[in-house]
Amino acid sequence: MFLTVQAQVSSPDVHSTAPARAMDARTRALLEAPLPMTLLRMGLPNVLVMAAQASAALIETYFVGKLGTDALAGMSLVFPVVMLMQMMSAGAVGGGIASAIARALGAGRRSDADALVFHAILIAVAFGLFFMVLVLGGGRWLFGAMGGSGAALEAAMTYAAWVFGGAILVWLFNSLGAVVRGTGNMALPAIVTVAGTVFLIPVSPVLIFGAGPIPALGIAGGAIALLSFYVLGAMVMAGYLWSGRSALRPSLLGSGVRRDLFTDILRVGLVGSISTVASNVTIATGTALVGHFGIAAIAGYGTASRLEYLLVPLAFGLGAPLVTIVGTCIGAGNPERALRATWIGAAFSFALTEAIGLWAAFFPHAWLRLFDTDPVMLGTGAHYLRIVGPTYGFFGLGLTLYFASQGAGRLMWPVCASVTRMAVAAGIGYLVFRAGSGIGSVFAAQAVALLVYGGINAASVAGGSWFGRIGWPVSTGELVRRIGLRQRPRQL
Repeated sequence: MFLTVQAQVSSPDVHSTAPARAMDARTRALLEAPLPMTLLRMGLPNVLVMAAQASAALIETYFVGKLGTDALAGMSLVFPVVMLMQMMSAGAVGGGIASAIARALGAGRRSDADALVFHAILIAVAFGLFFMVLVLGGGRWLFGAMGGSGAALEAAMTYAAWVFGGAILVWLFNSLGAVVRGTGNMALPAIVTVAGTVFLIPVSPVLIFGAGPIPALGIAGGAIALLSFYVLGAMVMAGYLWSGRSALRPSLLGSGVRRDLFTDILRVGLVGSISTVASNVTIATGTALVGHFGIAAIAGYGTASRLEYLLVPLAFGLGAPLVTIVGTCIGAGNPERALRATWIGAAFSFALTEAIGLWAAFFPHAWLRLFDTDPVMLGTGAHYLRIVGPTYGFFGLGLTLYFASQGAGRLMWPVCASVTRMAVAAGIGYLVFRAGSGIGSVFAAQAVALLVYGGINAASVAGGSWFGRIGWPVSTGELVRRIGLRQRPRQL
């Protein structure tokens, strides 16, 4: 499963097509600039882009909530599957794309980095088709199994038909964004997504409620507005990549199809997808259990747990730069710098997500009343946030370490952490529900699961899982010495 650091550092890169001295200035900065400022410089715009992307979904939820509790519950049923697609396209497979490009640029394999763009697009189209067929064909069964019925189920099917009918657009947008981030450019995705959020503020309510000659489309209008944003955003990022202003020179016609480049992306992306699926199954299972308490309870849990989903883009805002920094440093033969960057980013992420979780636990109605005022919805959502909110820091910690592990190309332990989280939350949650312990016990199982998730990821990275069997080094320097790394990184 693991490759030794010695092999990564000391073996010459036989695919290298460019000398180190020709390395792009942005790549060189990833290897030489002070780490805290580099992370902040890359992370702040990326946090902005992810916050804006999350805001786009919240804007849509806010206006759909005005259609009533059934519409809000319908969106809550679909939301875990939408987030599964988002997290796979931007985080799992997108992380594989960014990691592959970063490692290629760090190793001086410029032609491989260029060719990876075409392969990323092919992967995006294939996954988009897969999600479209899967949800359009089996959505009614899935949402019914999660507790949907009547008007809520019909609202879910309407929303899903539009969102997943345009699944390829979502995948293209996030995959092209991952390509850009892999070069170290975090600013362009930030600008595109913020502009898209501004676009959605007037367009979403117009399509949902109608205005002038534009008919009211209801819940479908929110989905159509969101897809319009993805179309425009994908066009802008494709234009940048082919403009000659990026660190890449991609080609669709001349690059050809190479199995090794697909493997370079998917060996990280597919393994990471297991983690993404496990995380979303955890929420979907919680939705199914809460569904036994009624439609309003589903709306409350779905709205409250959406705050957890909001933490994903925030952690991704810090994690995506780590994919690029860690991948570039590993590719250039400097694992010690990669580890230092990882722990700095993990500390930032823990502090940010824990602060949000504590705020939600103390003031749950400040969040929930943005979407609905149904008493059962508010009671269920507040109960969830008071129990689970204080553990959100461990979710942010684990997720950031997962992204860093993507950059290193080592995902066995992060995947184990996600599967363990799913087993604790879904398994124990189901057992306590069957025992009649009440909805609070279901939420307590989810809180324990987040503690386990963050703990496993932190212990594995600290124990050297990127470089071999886990041990317990006192420091990064001791870890590097223990695994026998004696050779200095290549001079750039």
